[in-house]
Amino acid sequence: MIKRIALTAVLLASCLLSADERTKKNPAPSDAELAAITARGRMLAEYDVAAWHATDAVEALKPDQAVAPLYIAKKIDSGWEVAFGRLGENRDRFLIVYRASQGASPKEFTVKKIDPPLEDHDFYLAAAKAIETTSRDFGHPSRAYNTYVFPSETGQLYVYLLPAQTVKGVFPLGGDVRYTLTSDGSMIAEKRQMHKTILESKDSLKPGQKLAAGYHTHILSDEPEDSDVFHVLSRKPSLPEFVGTPDKHVYSIQTDGSIRRVQ
Repeated sequence: MIKRIALTAVLLASCLLSADERTKKNPAPSDAELAAITARGRMLAEYDVAAWHATDAVEALKPDQAVAPLYIAKKIDSGWEVAFGRLGENRDRFLIVYRASQGASPKEFTVKKIDPPLEDHDFYLAAAKAIETTSRDFGHPSRAYNTYVFPSETGQLYVYLLPAQTVKGVFPLGGDVRYTLTSDGSMIAEKRQMHKTILESKDSLKPGQKLAAGYHTHILSDEPEDSDVFHVLSRKPSLPEFVGTPDKHVYSIQTDGSIRRVQ
């Protein structure tokens, strides 16, 4: 009996050491890392608003979709600019057919049709190639997705594919991917599956009830994802979201996108 107890103690100690080693290898994200997640999530939310209202402004002109199948947003000193156009025949230029520029608020855009199309050999070209590259890898989903492209912290390109909202009042979360590509958009350096399952439930509350916050758990990573922040910033009414991770931590994402660990 004594030997069995001693063996159990040794095994337990070994398990505790193994858990400690895992913690050291995969520590909880630092404040700086959480702030970076917040910054990317805020950028996604801004991009989404710009693309939405710029698209509405362009559609009022009844554009020819064949000549401008792509839209790409870019944050500039005066706000957001959204270019509508297509890759050139040799994929060495992006032809801007419509350009929407932000006005006094994020919801106000004025549109200019450019004839002949303006040739871009810089960001819009790289972003269009990045969309093309990631679309081949992502395949053809059975539902609508939105695409977001902006520079990474190291000068590469991020491309996000997030499920689009298709039902009023239902804000999908999950089934999303973040790609990191070379700065010219031609090669995938990293593919990060942020969530697998798409959560698309509508809050059903009884009269007098009020939802205080949302909650979901992760299975793929031990930290909140950029799209978690985007979900909080995009959802209406605005609510915090708690995120549980496989390492038993819980994070709170506030309605301004900031993140803190609560457990």
